[in-house]
Amino acid sequence: MLVPRQQAPALEVQTLTGEPFRLAAERPERFTLISFYRGLHCPICATYLKELERLTPSFAERGVATIAVSSDTRERAQLMAEKIGAANLRLGWGLPLEVARNWGLYLSAGRGKTSIGIEEPALFSEPGVFLIRPDNSIYFLSVQSMPFVRPSFAEMLQALDFVIRNDYPGRGEYTGVV
Repeated sequence: MLVPRQQAPALEVQTLTGEPFRLAAERPERFTLISFYRGLHCPICATYLKELERLTPSFAERGVATIAVSSDTRERAQLMAEKIGAANLRLGWGLPLEVARNWGLYLSAGRGKTSIGIEEPALFSEPGVFLIRPDNSIYFLSVQSMPFVRPSFAEMLQALDFVIRNDYPGRGEYTGVV
């Protein structure tokens, strides 16, 4: 089980820019925000990532680098980038499902075409949002088993203002006996 204040699992994926993303090499001022998404087939993901795209400059103002990652192929990731108008948000593709499991993400089996007429992959990961500190430790995590009810990026920005102002520690770190 992943918990705050522990080291994040390794994460290396290709991005649409051609530059590989390596979490261990990231050096943001405060955090790297990783939004794992289901893939091109998910209309909720597109709406969610449009919001992250819109707010990426606001995250950058707070010293937070952003990336959205899926197990989709490069072609499908490119179509998602076009769908959301990605100009600021990095998109990573080709997430190995074993790595998704290392991150605690739930996996689902494809069930044919979705409501928007796009075929689901045979297997794919469900959503998760993580804030990772520059030392590669987990600060915040939220993992869903369904495509619904995800953390609000606008609320996260407000929370980050509080976190930064008060040097607020990551919570949920206790793993001892209860």
